[in-house]
Amino acid sequence: MKVLALDSSGLVASVALLEDGVMGGTLLAEYTVNYKKTHSQTLLPMLDEIVKMTELSLDTVDAIAVSAGPGSFTGLRIGSATAKGLGLALDKPLVAVPTLDALAYNLCGTQSLICPLMDARREQVYTGIYEFQNRRLVRLAPPMAVGIGEIAEQLCAMKRDVIFLGDGVPVYGHRLTEILLAELLQAGAEHQFAPAHLNRQRAGSVGALALQYIREGKTQTAAEHRPEYLRLSQAERERAEKDKKGNV
Repeated sequence: MKVLALDSSGLVASVALLEDGVMGGTLLAEYTVNYKKTHSQTLLPMLDEIVKMTELSLDTVDAIAVSAGPGSFTGLRIGSATAKGLGLALDKPLVAVPTLDALAYNLCGTQSLICPLMDARREQVYTGIYEFQNRRLVRLAPPMAVGIGEIAEQLCAMKRDVIFLGDGVPVYGHRLTEILLAELLQAGAEHQFAPAHLNRQRAGSVGALALQYIREGKTQTAAEHRPEYLRLSQAERERAEKDKKGNV
């Protein structure tokens, strides 16, 4: 079984090809770019390059996996549209993988808590809290859009080692350290930040989780797929505010 995986949920664009098999399967190819390009410029050329390099016939792909949100509204729409287009054209099922779950899966095997942080602007982050139990990713707090102080407060109450990753780390890392350092040290715990090769979205992680989901029957049709935004877009918020004022 082969899975083609896409992630354009944040600043990173990533495409990967995975094959199921013994001991978790194989990552056949992965192409990731995190440098001054829009996803509309990069995603399809990256996909085309992987197809060429692996001599892949897209007809042999069994499913299309896509990072389903939360994340950048534009990025999610590009990834979703690309995945839906491939699914419809190839008559293949889609596998929607939550963005934060896939980010957390980068740190498979760690004994620490995992806290992905994606900069959601407006002084908020998209985040959740995870751990691995018997090598399976488990949510301890569901995906949410909250202020950095709120997620820090939840982590302080848990009093356990925690690793942060994601594009929210450069934005809020210093503030997290100020909040957490004394509290966690007092509890005999510490916080860390994931290294460079693991601290951003990777389509390889999206695909690895997708292989699990397929075995569990968690697929959908291209027509059924919808990204998970967690909150309204700026345009929707402005329209709602305008409607609210108009009804006063």
